[in-house]
Amino acid sequence: DIRRARRQTTDTAALAGLVSLVFCLVGLTLIDPMFRMLGATDDVMPYIHEYMGIWYYSAPMSAITWTCLSAIRARGNTLLEGKIITLAAVINAILDPIFIFGLFGFPRLEIAGAALATVTATFLVMVGTLLYLHFSLRVFATPFTALVNIWRSWREMLYIGLPAMMTNAIVPIGNGIAVAMIAGYGVDAVAGFGVGIRIEPLALIAFYALSAVTSPFMGQNYAAGKFGRIEEARRAIGRFCVLYGLTIATVVAFAAVPLTGYFSETEEIQSTAYQYLWIMAISYGGYGMVMAMCSAFNGVGFPMPGLVISTSRALLLFLPLALLGQYWIGINGIFIASAACNLLLGVIAFLWFGRHVKLHPKGGDPVTD
Repeated sequence: DIRRARRQTTDTAALAGLVSLVFCLVGLTLIDPMFRMLGATDDVMPYIHEYMGIWYYSAPMSAITWTCLSAIRARGNTLLEGKIITLAAVINAILDPIFIFGLFGFPRLEIAGAALATVTATFLVMVGTLLYLHFSLRVFATPFTALVNIWRSWREMLYIGLPAMMTNAIVPIGNGIAVAMIAGYGVDAVAGFGVGIRIEPLALIAFYALSAVTSPFMGQNYAAGKFGRIEEARRAIGRFCVLYGLTIATVVAFAAVPLTGYFSETEEIQSTAYQYLWIMAISYGGYGMVMAMCSAFNGVGFPMPGLVISTSRALLLFLPLALLGQYWIGINGIFIASAACNLLLGVIAFLWFGRHVKLHPKGGDPVTD
């Protein structure tokens, strides 16, 4: 339904901009108390005001741009998104030295220049993206319509968006629980855990990309009734997660020690970091499966299973398993509990999505085993 898609794209971009503008204003108001709580001293507060007082204005523009790019990805075009993101990085890299050091006759703004470069690059990319999407791809509807139409679009989007947002919010909650438990082993243990979770995203890049394309692919085929293709894709995702998970686990096993050495020379920090990576690497395939299947559920319009899976991982499974692991094994027991949750929920998510598709067909080619 092209007309409906245009309406939703337009209204969702407007909602993203409005919500981000509210957060921008709140952020500007709370700069002092927020950064004081984070430990900022009187010496650094002027620099924080100088940077954040400008940077916050990029938030609404970024939200609008990312929303529009998501709409394009939902149409199956992932290349355009990559080009625009790359262009934004290039513009920012060009403007940074100009504004920071005052090149080519511009005033020397130093730290404020870095923030201004980000805002300027974000603004240029947003305007260019909106113009290109409107005149070349025709993805927008008129913004002037009845409020009931706008509210309908927002309600449909929030039905998927709110559970998806909560699903993503569960991850830092789980990390917070882990940090609280690891804190009992000392500052070096917490620092080592921090090193591990910073290296980890490098191993998970392929899974992030997989989850990004899974949602639009599943959604398009679900709407078209192509359930055979959905089942074929589900099995292909399963094979990829297993094979890539085993491959990256092998790479991490050999690279963990030298990689952690780049972050710290303290033996205790390095030890915690590479032990964390060694244990967690075994479960990366399961974690990738969870990400892909949660994305698939969102794509077919059923966000609640993803929320249930993420909540179960952080609260129902990880917490009791981590307590048992800590009691029996120690700090590595916490890591083993996290890895076990990834593997178990990866299997559950894979089977759950397959069963869901079989139980909710709307027509089209049949699902075959």
